Amino acid sequence: MKIAIYQMDIIPGAPEENHKKVKQWFEQAASQEEKPDVVVLPEMWTTAYTLTSLDQVAENDQKQTATLLSELAKQYAVNVVGGSIATKEGDNIYNRALVFNRSGEQVHQYDKIHLVPMLNEHLYLAGGQERVQSFELDGVKVGVIICYDLRFPELARSLALAGTEVLFIVAEWPEARQSHWTTLQQARAIENQMYVVSSNRVGTYDGVEFCGRSLVINPWGDTVAQGTQDKEETITANLQLKDVKEVRHNVPVFKSRVPNLY
Repeated sequence: MKIAIYQMDIIPGAPEENHKKVKQWFEQAASQEEKPDVVVLPEMWTTAYTLTSLDQVAENDQKQTATLLSELAKQYAVNVVGGSIATKEGDNIYNRALVFNRSGEQVHQYDKIHLVPMLNEHLYLAGGQERVQSFELDGVKVGVIICYDLRFPELARSLALAGTEVLFIVAEWPEARQSHWTTLQQARAIENQMYVVSSNRVGTYDGVEFCGRSLVINPWGDTVAQGTQDKEETITANLQLKDVKEVRHNVPVFKSRVPNLY
């Protein structure tokens, strides 16, 4: 499974401009001779973390971003883990991840469950109320979580128990906690014996510098590919999915679990 990650510098509060950036990126990344099977975008890539103005710039019933991602997936015949976008639904705004298959069909959505208390996200966003679920891309079981969710190992473990082989993480993770970003991803990969693929943003907004370093980590915990700290770029990797089965066979963590004792 070939992966292409867009480590993006997001224009705050400008969905149309960010749509243009993503379309241009697709033209470059998805039309290469070694075309990716899956492309991955970062968290809140249409608006950035413009929390105080989300009510004006969040997605509405017109579903402009979903339409764009569906068209791009179909045009380039690639699976799209479409990062996440601020989405209005009734009186609430959700941080919602969207996924499309090669035919442009939406095959999954996930609303971020864990809201960041340090940012007072609960004042602007509603937390997701649905359990995290695995789904398939090209016959491979995968899952998606969003940024702060990474700090909750229960999510990744529940996906692993459902057979997930690749965990996608979309984020706007700050440089101030960069060591947590890399260490927690490595931990999720090792303890769940799965690939971890992340797309993080770069740049700064409202005095916060983001740490980039989008990652691909294999089921043994080794870094396969990594973005830089401050450069907008494309990170690519080829996932050897047989490694998931081999690691799970050689170190049978799941067979060793004794869940009735914890």
